[in-house]
Amino acid sequence: METPLFPRESGQFIAERSRDVFVEDDGVQKVAEMLYALRHSDDLTASGWKKANPLAPPPTSDQALNWVFVVDTMNFSFWPEKETQQCEVTFKGTTYTGYMTLCAAITRAMEEGIPITNPKYFSQMSVEELGHILRSDNETPMPMLHERHQVLTEGGRVLLEHGGSFRSFVSQAGNNARKMVELIVEKIPSYRDEAVYEGKRISFYKRAQILVADFWGIMEARGQGDILNMDWLTMFADYRVPQALVYLGVLRYSDTLMQALKKGELLGSGDQREVEIRGCSIWSVELIKDRLCKLVQERDGQTCIVNSAVIDFYLWPYAKQHHKEMAHIPIHHTRCIYY
Repeated sequence: METPLFPRESGQFIAERSRDVFVEDDGVQKVAEMLYALRHSDDLTASGWKKANPLAPPPTSDQALNWVFVVDTMNFSFWPEKETQQCEVTFKGTTYTGYMTLCAAITRAMEEGIPITNPKYFSQMSVEELGHILRSDNETPMPMLHERHQVLTEGGRVLLEHGGSFRSFVSQAGNNARKMVELIVEKIPSYRDEAVYEGKRISFYKRAQILVADFWGIMEARGQGDILNMDWLTMFADYRVPQALVYLGVLRYSDTLMQALKKGELLGSGDQREVEIRGCSIWSVELIKDRLCKLVQERDGQTCIVNSAVIDFYLWPYAKQHHKEMAHIPIHHTRCIYY
């Protein structure tokens, strides 16, 4: 079996052949200018990660790395069947929806004394135990409980085979972001986010790349963030950032795709349109990064240190903050364990 193209090459391959999703040069320039104006702010650094996720344990704590492993292993498919029926988790007086329900539920479990960040525990926990940990405040449960249980126990068993912690597992890849992604994808099946497009095997590796970026965010906060090859990571192709890219004029959907999404059509994982949305998102952020670095070089005479992961760390909260203005742009719906 041929090896899949890596995410960046996959994005380019898809964008050059895409029939329903298009990358718009004017939008790429606009967002590059927007990010250029923010180039000195915390929004475009790894420390923006902690600000975006106040529910994570302090980065200096031993639990922080296993916490991101648990969360990133189950980081998929939070969209509700009906907008009015959102899963909600309240923690310390704040009610969360979407991805943040998972973060709140895991941190709540830790406060309740459940050893949810210990692979010995989560590698053999029951579906009922996980259901209790992920319990919702209302009638709407978090989707895909059985799949979350399957991937978390599987991930825990892999950690136990490799030193018993995420830190010991990932250290086998040295300090190299690309090798970390390759290791995660090789050893943990649920992270193999791949598809076939126009006869070519391609990959997105959304959760594997987020896991490495979160690891980097924690190490950076500890003053140990000198991880090689961070620039190899792409954006994390999900359903929230593409909506922001359409809103900002970076991506354009064909009329037929826009109509299908507005009707609420479910796209299967690996569907041509779903692959194009994700692939063009990856490639457009690569173009934004290149354009931004060109602006920094031309105007400031400096080398640009912004990578695609940091741009994603900015775009994802941006999408959350502007969700009302973006409500007319449909997100695509795909129920799967990859995002």
